[in-house]
Amino acid sequence: MSSGVLLPGSTMRTSVDSARNLQLVRSRLLKGTSLQSTILGVIPNTPDPASDAQDLPPLHRIGTAALAVQVVGSNWPKPHYTLLITGLCRFQIVQVLKEKPYPVAEVEQLDRLEEFPNTCKTREELGELSEQFYKYAVQLVEMLDMSVPAVAKLRRLLDSLPREALPDILTSIIRTSNKEKLQILDAVSLEERFKMTIPLLVRQIEGLKLLQKTRKHKQDDDKRVIAIRPIRRITHIPGALEDEDEDEDHDDIVMLEKKIQTSSMPEQAHKVCVKEIKRLKKMPQSMPEYALTRNYLELMVELPWNKSTTDRLDIRAARILLDNDHYAMEKLKKRVLEYLAVRQLKNNLKGPILCFVGPPGVGKTSVGRSVAKTLGREFHRIALGGVCDQSDIRGHRRTYVGSMPGRIINGLKTVGVNNPVFLLDEVDKLGKSLQGDPAAALLEVLDPEQNHNFTDHYLNVAFDLSQVLFIATANTTATIPPALLDRMEIIQVPGYTQEEKIEIAHRHLIPKQLEQHGLTPQQIQIPQVTTLDIITRYTREAGVRSLDRKLGAICRAVAVKVAEGQHKEAKLDHSDVAEGEGCKEHILEDAKPESINDTTDLALPPEMPILIDFHALKDILGPPMYEMEVIILISFVDTHQFILVVASWIGREVEPGGLGG
Repeated sequence: MSSGVLLPGSTMRTSVDSARNLQLVRSRLLKGTSLQSTILGVIPNTPDPASDAQDLPPLHRIGTAALAVQVVGSNWPKPHYTLLITGLCRFQIVQVLKEKPYPVAEVEQLDRLEEFPNTCKTREELGELSEQFYKYAVQLVEMLDMSVPAVAKLRRLLDSLPREALPDILTSIIRTSNKEKLQILDAVSLEERFKMTIPLLVRQIEGLKLLQKTRKHKQDDDKRVIAIRPIRRITHIPGALEDEDEDEDHDDIVMLEKKIQTSSMPEQAHKVCVKEIKRLKKMPQSMPEYALTRNYLELMVELPWNKSTTDRLDIRAARILLDNDHYAMEKLKKRVLEYLAVRQLKNNLKGPILCFVGPPGVGKTSVGRSVAKTLGREFHRIALGGVCDQSDIRGHRRTYVGSMPGRIINGLKTVGVNNPVFLLDEVDKLGKSLQGDPAAALLEVLDPEQNHNFTDHYLNVAFDLSQVLFIATANTTATIPPALLDRMEIIQVPGYTQEEKIEIAHRHLIPKQLEQHGLTPQQIQIPQVTTLDIITRYTREAGVRSLDRKLGAICRAVAVKVAEGQHKEAKLDHSDVAEGEGCKEHILEDAKPESINDTTDLALPPEMPILIDFHALKDILGPPMYEMEVIILISFVDTHQFILVVASWIGREVEPGGLGG
């Protein structure tokens, strides 16, 4: 039994999963018997809810003799076979001989297996009915796309096959229900079969006419809307098969094509985009390649092929800006000013490839951002630490699933100009794996003689990187490959001296921490001698990161005291405490170390500003991390600062006149 209706001359696939049918396939089709020598009886399934699953259900009186062309088995989700069967002729069940292990019955053939006779006899017997059927069949086939091989083959079959075979074949092809196919199967008389099939053909023809008319109206409306107002979304036409999402998608493709035509991309890239947009128009939206091609075209349009910013070439203003942002670093600032001076004299200067090498925390990354600010360019940072795939630099080829451009092209898309400042951070920490060597991929990017023709694997067209200012940072040159190191101009960034750290702390770090913690200079004061104590006794580094963290810890402790003081002031005002009767809290040089954390209810708000000295440092930061002898050796270069530090250790004040001798 089959869930569908098989007609003579047609082919269909049917699934076999019942116990009787499985036994039939295994016994008759899979045990050395040729498929072409076994004729099966295919009977439409007419389930009866009242019948027992163990009993043979009622059988339809007419079935189709068929040959099994192909048998495919599977165990998921349950054991079953899929048969490809071709109908031969009709038969009628006379008597069921046995039911197990599979049904066997005596049947009577209702039409012939041998070749049909000459069609002239059929024309004489059926007359106009046969001609009318043939006319509708030809009209239906000619309305289809003749470029499709199956449609062209069907048109040839109309002329080569006997007329009496056409009703069954066309009924199995056109859109019909199982009930209608069952009626055609029961129509043993050829005249009755013609009469029942003609209305089905007429219904299919009318449906195709309506579909063609609707598509034509929609195409005309699309052309009118695009010609008058290209940006307006095409409204939905009643009766059209495409929904509004497809309309919007069509508008997007039109706008994308317009952007390609008006873009300033090079000729080679423009040819590639035109070719891809033509392919995109022919693709159905359900194809996976549709989204990939569309994303590729959108990226090509968004890339800044000829869009750039104008450099600020005022040397004096650049010098002032660099001095305000960074203390010391004279060698770095000198190199940037040299680039500006040469750029002012020669407009088409290629961007240099600089590499700042120095210990952590000395400001290599912040200098790159300041360089972009000085030049008036866009800034983009690319973190290369731990990168071990060359596709991160060159991109993936579009043949891969989930392909995307490399970080260089993606960064250009992000900034929107072709002359930004690219900071390649931690270039000395690149890795290597089976996916390639990213350091080798950087050779083309960082070579001024080659990067004007950089080709990303995703784009597959050349992009000019010669106007990009590349700045690389590294902690050491030992792990950088020699070939890559040879392409960069190395600028050493040494660590800061104590005097430079003090200036950096009071110019940049302390104001930044005060702003982050909501404090003002009227609430906290950190003298230079205290800053020197932090540098010499609590940090030991080339940069200023630990110093910045220690200053943040001090600001947090003071923020607690300020917040508690505001609460106590409100409490005292509420209790009408007399003005001036409260005791004042000072953090002085002779104060107790635990005074900074004294939060008893008897304490009054601290007097502002809170002065941070060595005792306050011990209270907030804990005991000094480094020994006194080392600090003396470091600080001995400056006698004035050395005397101040020693005086703070022993808890004495230094008279202003005592330092003159």
